[in-house]
Amino acid sequence: MDLGQPVEENYANPNTCFFHVLFKATALAFYILSTLFIDNFVIIFVITVLLAALDFWVVKNVSGRILVGLRWWNEINDLGESVWRFECLDQESLARINKKDSWLFWWTLYLTAVAWTLMAIFSLIKLQADYLLVVGVCLTLSVANIIGFTKCQKGGVTCSL
Repeated sequence: MDLGQPVEENYANPNTCFFHVLFKATALAFYILSTLFIDNFVIIFVITVLLAALDFWVVKNVSGRILVGLRWWNEINDLGESVWRFECLDQESLARINKKDSWLFWWTLYLTAVAWTLMAIFSLIKLQADYLLVVGVCLTLSVANIIGFTKCQKGGVTCSL
């Protein structure tokens, strides 16, 4: 071992990183493979949307908190207005967030939306409105997480998670 070389930082939360990527990859892989091999649209719709919803939940409630120290939700106040709520770690804790974990979180968040956008373009080209509906739901869930975490990162209320 050469002591002159800097030690490369490893993932601080490899299990969380694994499941963060797994749910995204599973939803995309199932959609792509099922459109090739399964003729039943209802099965494709239900399973793909279920997998995308699981991904949405895992990212919003688990990996966002653990990998980047952010949490968001939306609620309806007494006046019936939609209100975004944000939580993030204090500056000292945020400074200790693992860079690899953070990089993986943000890149997979954006790349998943890009992948679903490409699937939407393919559905449009092939004039498959029904499959565009599936992709639209998945893209909406993906973009909702992007918006929530981006807003949280830029203007979250500091508090302890």
